[in-house]
Amino acid sequence: MQLKLDDRLRIGIQTIHRRTEPATGHWLPMIDDLATFVELVDRCGYDSLWVGDHISFPVPIFDPMLQLAQAAVVSRRLTLGTGVLLLPLRHPTPVAKQVTTLDHLTEGRLILGVGVGGEFPKEYAACDVPRNERGARLAEGVQVLRKFFSGEPVSHQGRFYGPFEDVPMRPPPRQSGGPPIWFAGRKEAALRRIGRLGDGFLAYVITPSMYAAALETIASAASEANRDPEPFGTGHLLFTRLDHTYETALDRATETLSVRYAMDFRKAAARYCALGTPEQVVERIREFHAAGVRHVVLDLLGPYEERHRQIEWFATCALPLLTDLRPG
Repeated sequence: MQLKLDDRLRIGIQTIHRRTEPATGHWLPMIDDLATFVELVDRCGYDSLWVGDHISFPVPIFDPMLQLAQAAVVSRRLTLGTGVLLLPLRHPTPVAKQVTTLDHLTEGRLILGVGVGGEFPKEYAACDVPRNERGARLAEGVQVLRKFFSGEPVSHQGRFYGPFEDVPMRPPPRQSGGPPIWFAGRKEAALRRIGRLGDGFLAYVITPSMYAAALETIASAASEANRDPEPFGTGHLLFTRLDHTYETALDRATETLSVRYAMDFRKAAARYCALGTPEQVVERIREFHAAGVRHVVLDLLGPYEERHRQIEWFATCALPLLTDLRPG
């Protein structure tokens, strides 16, 4: 089957509370900082705001759903999304309550991105979840979420969760059937899971050609599962750095990502990021759009102190170059 994609391109920003990478000392984010940041993203004409998730990470990170709840008070327009919630680290029943609550607090502007992570084994050990079960736990966890999103009493007996019977959870989410669930993943098993279960696909650290191939695998699995051709979301988290030259942007991106992931990221940055002048970055975005991406989420790299300038620079000089692809 052909995946039913939107014909418009949307642009979002990744991460709300962030500190400079590298940095030392205590991190004390302020409410006013969040309000100023969310207002800036909204005023500059972006479409969405996303936050990632880890229990344990090389750099400080907050819980995604609590951050989005705070952001929802500031913006009445932006779509808000988890990019992505590591669902296997949590029991899906309390997550269903949290997501339902957040769907109401955002007035139905929520996209639930989910994934398995696994690149940091210690967080799985700390949550007492075997890493080799993370894919199966994700699939079953989503089943539990959707049962609760129905608004009807839920019974479930699975490999990891249950048994429980006739458990009501009210109210149901604001969006009928719950917020759309977009899955992250790169390996074939994960992509086929998305085809069977997902409302959308969220990727990162892949090339446009890899993205297009992934969509083919997803579409094949959806067809084999006899799914109805409903609208399918396609997102990509794109590490981005605007600068006056490509080499300067590559240096800044390498510095940030090498600290964040505790490894030398220069070769990966050159392959996977959007770097350089606004024109060079837009060219990369257009390559992803041609591959099927309809929601690009920019993770703007570099010192925290330059982040607002990067957001304004992209809005002023790059967004106008994408007008033909953007919503009217």
